[in-house]
Amino acid sequence: MRNWVRFGSAAILALTPVLGLADATPTPGISPGYQACLDKAGGVTAGMRACTAAEDARQEARLNAGYQALMSKLPAPRQALLRDAERAWLAFRKSDCAFAGSAFAGGTFEPVAADDCVVTLTARRADDLADQLDQENAR
Repeated sequence: MRNWVRFGSAAILALTPVLGLADATPTPGISPGYQACLDKAGGVTAGMRACTAAEDARQEARLNAGYQALMSKLPAPRQALLRDAERAWLAFRKSDCAFAGSAFAGGTFEPVAADDCVVTLTARRADDLADQLDQENAR
């Protein structure tokens, strides 16, 4: 489950049990400053979106570095498989996060929820690629 409760807004916290998003466990790979930034934004959509944009840039850099490092370790047939998997994952992330945002359709929180979804999934994927790189290095 996504860690939506980190936004600190009373309204979001009130909706958390209703939406089944009560997992308060931080997502591995998310920078500690992300939560602090969201807290400082005080529930203001523009501020929260700025926080997610900054964290997304960090996570995209991690993802791309991990992808490139893993690709460099793989033989051509496995590179093609990873490339196909990454393309499929990108399509999944786009659809899944559009769905996540749709829970707040028409509201100001819709893009915030979608943005946080992108950050969360990207951090998880970056961690997955790092784990796969560790496995390749151990061979």
